[in-house]
Amino acid sequence: MDSESLSYRHSTEDNPLLVFLCNYYSLSLLFLSVDNLLRYFHGENDALEVPVQAPKRPHTLPTAGIEVMRGLSMHDFLSKLEPFLRSVVREEVERGMLLYMQSSPKPSLNQLEESGSRGWQLHFINRLPGTLFTGSRIEAENGEPLKIVIVDASSKSITTYGPLSSIKIEILVLDGDFGADEEEDWTEKEFDNSVIREREGKRPLVTGDLVITMKDGVGLLGEIAFTDNSSWIRSRKFRLGARAVQSTCGEERIREARSGAFIVKDHRGELYKKHHPPSFNDEVWRLERIGKDGAFHTRLASKGVKTVQDFLRLYVIDQSLLRSILGSGMSNKTWETIVQHATACILDDKFYTYYSANQKVELFFNSIYEVIGATFEGHYHSLANLNTSQMILVEGLKRQAYRNVNDIVEMKETPADGPMRPLPLLQVGAIQGSSLDVQHPDLPFSLQGILL
Repeated sequence: MDSESLSYRHSTEDNPLLVFLCNYYSLSLLFLSVDNLLRYFHGENDALEVPVQAPKRPHTLPTAGIEVMRGLSMHDFLSKLEPFLRSVVREEVERGMLLYMQSSPKPSLNQLEESGSRGWQLHFINRLPGTLFTGSRIEAENGEPLKIVIVDASSKSITTYGPLSSIKIEILVLDGDFGADEEEDWTEKEFDNSVIREREGKRPLVTGDLVITMKDGVGLLGEIAFTDNSSWIRSRKFRLGARAVQSTCGEERIREARSGAFIVKDHRGELYKKHHPPSFNDEVWRLERIGKDGAFHTRLASKGVKTVQDFLRLYVIDQSLLRSILGSGMSNKTWETIVQHATACILDDKFYTYYSANQKVELFFNSIYEVIGATFEGHYHSLANLNTSQMILVEGLKRQAYRNVNDIVEMKETPADGPMRPLPLLQVGAIQGSSLDVQHPDLPFSLQGILL
């Protein structure tokens, strides 16, 4: 055998795909010859360009020889040979494809980890509050159960069917410094290195239902609570993490979930926590930047401002007076923070009225004494529908009402043509009545005595 033939044979043996193609080509020619022979014996030989010749040498296939020796006609022999050849071709195709796939280079696990390329990802879809307390159930900001979903990484859609939609996931605690960038990717090793365990001699850091089963691609956290605060780690914050339980997800790579960072305080701190949003009846120290029994709380209480509703009513009536009570040393940023928290309070559906017998006009107020409309000649008009002369009259009557707050009374029933629309929230920086010349109004209830 010459050197060129040896080189060719060596190159084909090293290339499984080339070997497969050569074998497939040879078998295809053999199958085509058999097909032509069958067509010839069925009377279709006129269309063939290559005549069928009798074999010059005996058949080498054992079964073919046996069939010929049994006296089969050539037509019967070829009819029996055709299924055999089809089976051989199919087996050769499958074997060749398998050899090619096995010889193809595959990315290593490290390469997959470094690129972060995974087909599925776990995600927390609602937010945790900024502060949690030991012993209290871990819930989302709105008080609903924390929800985790598994999504397709490319389409970002929830995987609602198939084995991955019902996998088990475990809940862990992560360092608050793990991944400041919300869009950041990470490897499995990096995630494992960020897991926080309990302090020596302490109970497990979190207790409860730490393994949950997804249903239709969604999982809800049950009774889970922290047993220790977060002050002992460098970041002073924790995150929650979720990862698939390996025994339930097979070989699939599923990226772990990571929540936002939060502080965990001891349960006794819950007695002093702020409410978001605050309610009317909350004590005023529940507002941000007003500490219980602190300087701001003491000053407000001395003037009868004891609840969030008291704070908001005085804010509407005379903003500058309210700020002066808090003291001139308070920064603008602190003031804005307090007001922003207070105005997040959701108003109730109560209405109040002030009637001027002289003008025969009745003003309508919401629960914090914002004017929302008025009646003229027995017909109700919202502020947006008042003309210029009516607006001037309403502004004057509003000043008069604020000087005689005791005459603003709650409505027991709302007239058929009275205010029925939802009440708006206050906007930070809005000054209702700040341009008014309030001259020592007679404030009711807890506001009595503020303007002494």
